[in-house]
Amino acid sequence: MDLVDERLRLMHVHAHPDDESSKGAASTAKYVAEGVDVHVATCTGGERGSILNPGFEHPGIVENPELITEIRREEMDRAREILGVTQDWLGFVDSGWPDGDPKPPLPEGCFALVPIEEAAAPLVRLIRSFRPHVMTTYDENGGYPHPDHIKCHEISVYAFEAAADPERYPELGEPWQVKKLYYHFGFSRARTEAIDAAMKKHGLESPYAERLARSFDPEREKRVTTRVECADYFDIRDAALIAHATQIDPNGFWFAVPREIEKEAWPTEDYELVKSFVDSPLPEDDLFAGLR
Repeated sequence: MDLVDERLRLMHVHAHPDDESSKGAASTAKYVAEGVDVHVATCTGGERGSILNPGFEHPGIVENPELITEIRREEMDRAREILGVTQDWLGFVDSGWPDGDPKPPLPEGCFALVPIEEAAAPLVRLIRSFRPHVMTTYDENGGYPHPDHIKCHEISVYAFEAAADPERYPELGEPWQVKKLYYHFGFSRARTEAIDAAMKKHGLESPYAERLARSFDPEREKRVTTRVECADYFDIRDAALIAHATQIDPNGFWFAVPREIEKEAWPTEDYELVKSFVDSPLPEDDLFAGLR
């Protein structure tokens, strides 16, 4: 495949507005700066998301909680501009986080309950129109087990295959084969330990003591294949995060580690290559390895 004269295209598939800023946003900004066309598919509107920032204020939100949908769309608009990406809403309704033991049933009509063939259709249409060379999503556990994240994984893998098959969804455009599929890989034990050690080296209290006390899956740790150097874009990632003011406390956990220490300890964002139709020896340092 000759891509010398073709602009590279990258698609991220995310469950909620703010996920595009909390997962892989620095590498997104890096690729945008390099001229890559980056598109975000957002499965739901985040309608059932709680306000997680204690400093968030908005006139009318107390009297009218349904304003959260409009507010989160406005936040997504700002984050999209900061990252320099284009974006589409797939149009599904947030499933919410089921809290309790046992967990309550999911709300009727929510994204997590939509049959896979129906839920994947708008993503198949988007893949065939945008024609990404590379696509990212979450692993089989959703990164964390939110029902929408797991559903996002399921429709992404399903649509990756279906979009290339001329016999499936023929009404949704010409088939397109995405060349590579990756899973985002967040806080590995190695990354957590590296930042924890760097904080202590500089005489600072690490925010990761509790996290390191938990068990990590050693097999999952081995799954990282690709580390993208993107420390120069952490500031853009942070600005995009802060744009999601309902979700992100600028004085909270996301910003507990000084950026210079993060750059020193772990200057990459990490991924797992799970499907590839090009030759790109592992480990990689570029999502477009084998395509340039």
